[in-house]
Amino acid sequence: MNWHHRALLPLFVAVALTGCAADQEGMADLANRQVRVVATTSIVADLAREVGGERVRVTGLMGPGVDPHLYRASEGDVRRMMEADIVLFNGLHLEGRMGELFEQMGSRGRPTVAVGNAIDPARLLTPPEFEGAYDPHIWMDAGLWRDVVGRVADSLADLDPQSAAGYRGRAAAYEARLEELDGYVRERIAGVPAELRVLVTAHDAFNYFGKAYDFDVRGLQGISTVAEAGTADVQELARFVAERRIPALFVETSVSPRSIEAVQAAVRARGFAVEVGGNLYSDALGGPGSGADTYDGMIRHNVDTIVEALLAKRE
Repeated sequence: MNWHHRALLPLFVAVALTGCAADQEGMADLANRQVRVVATTSIVADLAREVGGERVRVTGLMGPGVDPHLYRASEGDVRRMMEADIVLFNGLHLEGRMGELFEQMGSRGRPTVAVGNAIDPARLLTPPEFEGAYDPHIWMDAGLWRDVVGRVADSLADLDPQSAAGYRGRAAAYEARLEELDGYVRERIAGVPAELRVLVTAHDAFNYFGKAYDFDVRGLQGISTVAEAGTADVQELARFVAERRIPALFVETSVSPRSIEAVQAAVRARGFAVEVGGNLYSDALGGPGSGADTYDGMIRHNVDTIVEALLAKRE
């Protein structure tokens, strides 16, 4: 943790201590206003809006294209969280640099909910480079992401019991939509031959996608983007792509394209021309008007981009 983040913790505690009375008064007035929800990632914020509907006012801390692995909370973020009625975050160490802030909020009675904790640990992936921790990119499997919806509904219902029926009704409807989305992904993937089901990206954000939809996923960086890939990593991935004659590589909107461009150049040096098949959304949704500014839109964009790129050179 750097000095700037350390400096925020005393500020956070001070705000928490001085804000208790105001918090209690605000909670008593909850029936007359919207529930203030702060969500860390744009993906969690979208989930909160789906379940909360008009009953909630959602503030997302991380905008389009923001990498949550590297995100540092600002003083403004801390204040926004302290002014919220509830804070929702992915958990599973996705927001690694914010972990102590969540612990501090919890110790002061602030409702903080790690939506990823709703997943049965038996269904979570445990990458070797993340010893003692799980892969946090659970939203890449639409069927798995469906399992977190109920946790959000229950958390909001506990906070705002008078609106519990609304939360649970919207959650049930959204779960049905996610089941349809999972079916859409499987239908699209069915047209890709097994030998072409290889997804090469900048970092290992797509392992749940690979497991759910039978893809061999190769990320240049590990689960987290904190550690950069080295020359040996680039050459090893380039060798794999050239030998397997993988038709397309993919860049990610929240990760610099330089690493994948380096792999592309190294593949071409081996005598095989591989294309960059397009941009995928991994750790963040797209901006307004992108078509990927909702979770449903993001998943549909990703699978359509992957399928079209992998099949582009087939006769």
